[in-house]
Amino acid sequence: MTTAYDFTATTIDGEEVSLEQYRGRPLLIVNTASQCGFTPQYTGLEELNKTYADKGLVVLGFPCNQFGHQEPGDAEEIKNFCSLTYDVSFPMFEKVDVNGSDAHPLFAWLRSEKSTILGNRIKWNFTKFLVNKEGQVVDRFPPTTKPQALTGKIEKVL
Repeated sequence: MTTAYDFTATTIDGEEVSLEQYRGRPLLIVNTASQCGFTPQYTGLEELNKTYADKGLVVLGFPCNQFGHQEPGDAEEIKNFCSLTYDVSFPMFEKVDVNGSDAHPLFAWLRSEKSTILGNRIKWNFTKFLVNKEGQVVDRFPPTTKPQALTGKIEKVL
């Protein structure tokens, strides 16, 4: 059975990493954007990261420019924006597609694991996927769900 730990991704610094390094830890995987109405959710994601990192949670941010071209910057611009504007300390990855034929394999898998009533396409930036310690997707949250609303679900997978 495929798990989240079977995938690799490129960090925002250009390093290819295996998500295997997070085996045994729950993940909150989010497609992000710097110029989106939901961008202030970086604050809540960082709060979740700081609150639950010691208990094992890993928040992973994947910038995406597929929705309204709201992530036009290059890796350095995105990294600086996240660091300077929101003090993001959780791992950020290179810009990816989350839908379509060029979707990053991780997001193609996440979508297939947790579809919505409207299908498996990701609707917009800041869609969140919660993965348990076994690497299985246990929940999917729309962009309108604020990070602080996830605390109960996160605590269940810790």
